[in-house]
Amino acid sequence: MTKKTKLNKVVVEVSNVEKKIDKRKNNPGRPINKKSARYIRLQQQEWYETINAKFVNGNKFTIANNTYSYKPSNDGSLGCIVNSMSMHECNVSYIGRTKVLGFTYVLGKRVNVTINLKQVTFA
Repeated sequence: MTKKTKLNKVVVEVSNVEKKIDKRKNNPGRPINKKSARYIRLQQQEWYETINAKFVNGNKFTIANNTYSYKPSNDGSLGCIVNSMSMHECNVSYIGRTKVLGFTYVLGKRVNVTINLKQVTFA
């Protein structure tokens, strides 16, 4: 399709252009040293991100043969942890990369709860 402008210039619009993909980013040209400290650290950080994402998304996890899940709150607070029957277990006060802190009240006393995400099993 061609268009003429007031200055007698021709503008050509090209459609269906093939998009070139740079495949060099997929192959850096040298082998990856999977035993290097940097590679191991990056793999570990990636694993931490995945378990944190699973927790925040509300995936079910198991601690000591009991199944729980995280339920975010609508009012801006962090939310709570509920058991498999959707009953409240504890409030969440902090979500870190691999640690979750919470609290609950037992017989009128506040009990702090610490969950290490590296030690839980996600369903």
